[in-house]
Parts: sequence; C-alpha cells; structure tokens
Amino acid sequence: MTEETSSLAPEIVPDDATELVLGVAEKKFKWRDIKEKLIYALLFGSVLISVLTTIGIILSLFTETFSFFKEVPISKFLTDTQWTPLFLDKHFGVLPLVAGTTIILIGSSIVALPLGLASAIYLSMYASPTVRRIVKPLLEILAGIPTVVYGYFALTFVTPLLKNFLPGLPTFNALSASIVVGIMIIPMVSSLSEDALISVPKTLKEAGFALGATRYEVATKIVLPAGLSGVIASFILAISRAVGETMIVMLAAGSTPKFTLNPLESIQTMTASIVQISMGDTPQGTIEYKTIFAVGTLLFVITLLINIVGQMITRRFREVYE
Repeated sequence: MTEETSSLAPEIVPDDATELVLGVAEKKFKWRDIKEKLIYALLFGSVLISVLTTIGIILSLFTETFSFFKEVPISKFLTDTQWTPLFLDKHFGVLPLVAGTTIILIGSSIVALPLGLASAIYLSMYASPTVRRIVKPLLEILAGIPTVVYGYFALTFVTPLLKNFLPGLPTFNALSASIVVGIMIIPMVSSLSEDALISVPKTLKEAGFALGATRYEVATKIVLPAGLSGVIASFILAISRAVGETMIVMLAAGSTPKFTLNPLESIQTMTASIVQISMGDTPQGTIEYKTIFAVGTLLFVITLLINIVGQMITRRFREVYE
C-alpha cells in the first residue's frame, strides 16, 4: 500500500460500545477484588475470634487459679487426700476428684474403645453398602442424645440391672456411670475409626486378598495398621470427651469425693465438683469460689496433655500413600 492510499485509510477509534464494555469489565474486576478482600477479612476474623477465645479462656482460668494458690499451697492441692471445700474443716486435696475421674475414664474406655473399633471394622470390611447406610446413622443417633437422658438411663435402668448381679451395690456408683459414659462415646470411636479404615487404599486390601488372606486377616493385619493413626485419633477424642463428661456422673456416680479406685463406690469427678460448688451459695471471690478455677485449670491441663500425647502417637503411626 502506497503512502497516498494509507493516508486515505480511516483512523480506527474505539466507539462508545467498546468503551462501555471495557468499563463494565473494569468494574467487574474491581468488584471481584473487593469480594476477595471481604472473604479474606471474614476468614481472618474467624481465626482471630478462635484465638482470642482460647486466650480469654486461659486468662480467666489462670487468673483465679493463681489467686487460689496464694492461699492454698499447690503441693497441698496436689497431694492431700481430702476434698471438703464447703465444710467448716476445709481441705483442698484434689486427689479424690482425680481418682473419680480416672475411674470413669478407664471404665468408659474399656466399654467404648473395643466396641467402637469392632463396629468400625464391621462397617468398613464386612457390612454391605445397604447395611452400612442403615447401621451407621443408627449408631450416630447415640451421639445426639442429651447427656442428662444418659444420666437418668444409668440411674433408673443400668444401676438396677447391675444390682441383680451385685446385690450390695449402692444406688450411686462409678460402675454404672462408666458403662453409660462408654456407651455415649461409642459413636465417636466408631464413626471416626471407620472413616480412617475406609480411607486406606483399596489396592492394599486387594493385594491381601490376592495373597490368600482371609477378610479378618486383611482387616486386622493390613487395614487396621494402615489406618492406625486415625483410629488412635478417635480414641483420644473419645477419652477427652469422657474426661469432660458432667451430667452422667452427677446423676449416676453421686457426689462423694473419695480417694479410691473402687468402681463399686460412690465417687465425684472434677467436672461434677465444679458444678456442685458453682450451683451452691458460694460468694464470688471466696476461697471456695476459687476452687472452681483451680480444678478447671487442672482439668484443662490434663486434657491438653492427653491431646498432646495423642498427637505424638498419631504422627508416629501415620502412613502416607501416594
């Protein structure tokens, strides 16, 4: 094309429609950036609320606990075998409460962990899809029952049933409470363990069957070791739930702080003691009032240690498949 013809070509200028499209696109990109910033701020705010809530809980516990230990030596709190903060002859030894909590923890674990794991193995290895769809929701219904209902169930059904085999059993006893707490946490063990076993690669199971292993051998020697970290995590969560249970032990185990490991006696746990003192006419700022926070702090530390140990064990047995 010559200079003359090129000079005669019209100059291309964006028309109004093009400018309008560009403006709309620019506004759309700006609005998208604003939405992304809002979502980021919302998510960051959620994390910040969680962190601040945790800090607030720790401060509220440790502030009053520190004030309590100004009046009661921590050595006496951890070694005395009498707990009578509401009596005239006051004793602040937390060992009876720790012993009661330990009974409930051990008893409920004996009930829940084997049954929950067996249920998980059945659902993941033996049950048909139809049976799994029916049985798993029925198991998880147990997790939705209020704990006060479990408490009345322990008091009005389990305890009278146990008295048929143990005639001298008192109405309020740790054995009944332990059994029912164990029943309550079975769904947690079963559901989480089954998820861990189901997530094991199918090729491992098929390899076991190809080598001539039975279904039981595949389940116990291949699938369970491969999903052991998830199973242990379910155990730790269930144990932490049992340690913090209140209503069942309040109604079924009684409120007698005894330094004993006999499950056939009436006992009191740390959570039950907190409820008993906080429901009474305990003036704020008194030494009796401060025991609530001291026991709560000890319970917080115990639960934290259980979870830390659980995390260490979980990492130790974690298997990574690609």
